[in-house]
Amino acid sequence: MKPEDIVKRASELRWKLPQDFHDRWVEKVYAESAQIAERNVQQKGTSHRLTWERRLDSLLTNRWTGGPIMVLMLAAVLWITIIGANVPSGLLANLLLDHGHPFLKDLAQSAHFPWWLSGVLIDGLYLTMAWVISVMLPPMAIFFPLFTMLEDFGYLPRVAFNMDHLFQRVGAHGKQALTMSMGWGCNAAGIVATRVIDSPRERLIAIITNNFALCNGRWPTQILLATIFLGVLAPPAVAGLVSAVAVLGVALLGVLLTFVTSWMLSTTVLKGEASTFTLELPPFRPPNILRTLYTSLIDRTLIVLWRAIVFAAPAGIVLWSICNIPLGDASLAQWLVHILDGPGWLIGLNGVILVAYIVAIPANEIVIPTVLMLTVLTTGVAGVGEQGAGVMFETSENATLAMLLQAGGWTTLTAVCLMLFSLCHNPCSTTIYTIYKETKSLKWTLVSTFMPIVIGIVLCGAVAFVWRMFSG
Repeated sequence: MKPEDIVKRASELRWKLPQDFHDRWVEKVYAESAQIAERNVQQKGTSHRLTWERRLDSLLTNRWTGGPIMVLMLAAVLWITIIGANVPSGLLANLLLDHGHPFLKDLAQSAHFPWWLSGVLIDGLYLTMAWVISVMLPPMAIFFPLFTMLEDFGYLPRVAFNMDHLFQRVGAHGKQALTMSMGWGCNAAGIVATRVIDSPRERLIAIITNNFALCNGRWPTQILLATIFLGVLAPPAVAGLVSAVAVLGVALLGVLLTFVTSWMLSTTVLKGEASTFTLELPPFRPPNILRTLYTSLIDRTLIVLWRAIVFAAPAGIVLWSICNIPLGDASLAQWLVHILDGPGWLIGLNGVILVAYIVAIPANEIVIPTVLMLTVLTTGVAGVGEQGAGVMFETSENATLAMLLQAGGWTTLTAVCLMLFSLCHNPCSTTIYTIYKETKSLKWTLVSTFMPIVIGIVLCGAVAFVWRMFSG
């Protein structure tokens, strides 16, 4: 309402305003305008000093410094997550696996459980859930609070600002940068985060491509393979650096695949122009610790963990059953490994890896324990897997792991192809369920599930072909 209207209305209501009300109102408007201009506009010929917020913004959103800072920030968050999760993961594994598993086995024996019932309930169901909790909980409990703090601080909108033009070029939405970043902690959480994208078409692109962001269940596989097979190729002084660079390279390859597949989808089945959006960069502010903990631990970590446990429990029963129930002169798992060895060789893998990824669809966290268990089962190597050949296990000794995997016929090519396949394979069942809940479409759920597998098979097959051709 204009000042004249206020004066008129006041006279109608017989309010008594000061005679200089109009002048004071105008002066106030001009004073506030001057303050806004002083904070945000640098006048020519003046030596206005930028505030620390503007200095920080000039670095974070700069065309040359924004990208490197973003990569360093990602590397720092991942490093803190990986290093910080080692101790709590070890403690949980010691409690649930080293002590809890033998205790339950002794309890079942004293209760005279049949061998198959003890195996199904303890070696299958319980052990799988224990693996998921010990491997999945600590990284999520670290990554999600860090991610939420960056969000509350105001940095994530700057990430979207920096990557907006890249996503627009491939027909996607700039906010997909945020959902992709969330996928590095958990793809299911990244799928839910796509709700910030208003366009249904662009939201669907973000959902389908989110699996190319390495979730915390796949980081251990990447780190283990890079350490055992790639780090040893370099001098000991730089072995750790080589391993870290290899893992970071796979993560950045996931970003590249996100751009490529987003472009392919936006120019074919999801054709359309990228929508423009006005992104208001919020002021930097200190995070609210209590809200950060609640949002990250309750809304994200525990809900996602519960879903993973629910889906992993039946998988543990199936996994134990196929490894311990005989089918002729071998178990069903051994038959499957033998059948899939041929197709696996074509793409640089083997039957053990393919069977492990089939039965580990409910949770990526159990891939490595399953691979080790199946390797012992098929090779008959003694001295590892104290609980028996049909029970999942893991060891922290890299020398033992290298010996076991090499006994299973693993080479550097196997490790490289598995690192690529770990990036490009179907989402876990928790993520698949979340995709269906968010899209309400069986068609797009199937596309999101099988498109990464096709890309992974093509990519691994090409690497294996070139590798063997040049290695003679």
